[in-house]
Amino acid sequence: MTNKKELELYFHIPFCVRKCLYCDFLSAPADRETIGRYMEALLAETEGSAVSYADHRVPTVFIGGGTPSVAAVEDMERLLSSVGRLYRLDRDAEITMEVNPGTVSGEQLRRLYRAGVNRLSIGLQSADDGELAAIGRIHTWEQFLDAYGEARRAGFGNVNVDIMSALPGQTLAGYRRTLERVLSLEPPPEHISAYSLILEEGTPLFERYEEGSLEIPDEDADREMYELTREILAQRGYRRYEISNYAREGYECRHNCGYWRRRSYLGLGLGAASLVDNVRFRNGADLRAYLADPLGCREAEQILSRQEQMEEFMFLGLRMRSGISCGEFRQLFGRGIEEIYGDVIDKNIRDGLLELWPEREGAGESLGRLALTEKGLDLSNYVMAQFLL
Repeated sequence: MTNKKELELYFHIPFCVRKCLYCDFLSAPADRETIGRYMEALLAETEGSAVSYADHRVPTVFIGGGTPSVAAVEDMERLLSSVGRLYRLDRDAEITMEVNPGTVSGEQLRRLYRAGVNRLSIGLQSADDGELAAIGRIHTWEQFLDAYGEARRAGFGNVNVDIMSALPGQTLAGYRRTLERVLSLEPPPEHISAYSLILEEGTPLFERYEEGSLEIPDEDADREMYELTREILAQRGYRRYEISNYAREGYECRHNCGYWRRRSYLGLGLGAASLVDNVRFRNGADLRAYLADPLGCREAEQILSRQEQMEEFMFLGLRMRSGISCGEFRQLFGRGIEEIYGDVIDKNIRDGLLELWPEREGAGESLGRLALTEKGLDLSNYVMAQFLL
C-alpha cells in the first residue's frame, strides 16, 4: 500500500440550521427530505468516483460544510462505510468531521466515533453568548460545553476548537476570556484554529458595516488580539504550525497540511473543489443539478501550468511554519529555487520576513528550508504576493 499515490478525500455537506451572519460559504438551511436526498446523491458520487482512483491510497478524510452534523447519523454511517469499502483507506487514516454544538447529541457522537470518525472539529467561535448572538451562531457556551463533554465521553481524543477574534462588540478582555475558557476545558483541546473575523461582501454583517450600524474592533485592537492568541497559546504548549492553526505536539491537522503541501485531493459534494495530479476541477453549485446527476456536474478542468504549480508550491507551502524545501522545489521543477525567485527571496530575507536554514535530506545532501519569520507571518499576504510570477 505504501507505493500507492496519495489522495485526500473531502466531503461537502452544504446545509446548516441557520446561516451565520458572516458566512459566505456555499451553504443554506434545508428540510430533512432535501438533506436526505443530498446524502443519497453524495453516496452515489462517492461510489461512482472510486474506480477512477483505485491506484491511490487515502491518508485523510475531511467532512466539512455547512454543518455536517445536520445530516442524519445513519446517512453518515453509510457514507463512511462506503469510503472504507471502496477506497484504499490507510489503517491510521485521519478522519475529521466538523460539528456545530447546537446540532449534535451524545448518541450521534458515539455512533460517529464507532463509524470511524477519529478527529472532531467543533465550531465554538466565542465563549460569550452575546458575541455568539451578534454573529448569528445558533448555540450558547453551555451548549458547547455539553457537546465537548459528550465528544470526550464518546472516545474522541483529537478535538479541534474554532475561535474567532475581532467580533462585533468584542474587547481584548473579552477575547482573553474566550481563550482562557477554551484552555481550561478538561482535557484541553489538542488543536485550536484561531481566525480574525473577515467581513465578506454580500453577508449581513458586511451590509451593516457599510451602513455604519456595526461596530467592530479597530485595526489596533484586532492586532492586539492576534498577538494575545500567539502569546497565550505558546505559553500553554500549543505550537503554531500554520498562520491560523495551533496544535499540541503530534496533533497538527494532517488533512489541511496536505492542502498546503499540494497533495492530491478529491472533493465530493455540491461545489466541492479538487486537485488531482496538477489538474484543478470542481463540482457545480446548482443543488437541483447535483441531485439529478451527482456524477455529471463537474465544471471545466484547469490544467495547471508549470508556472502556476511553482506559484502554488510557494504561497501555499509558506503558510506553514516549517516552510518549504528548496530541494523538493528542484526535484519537482528541475530548477533551483534561486533561479526563479532569487531576488524575491534575498529581498525578503534582508527585510526580516523570510529565513533560510540548512536541512539534511537524502544521501547526506545539505539543502535548505525557506520559511516566514515571526514578522513575516504577520505580513504573510504581502510576502506571498511576491511569489506570483
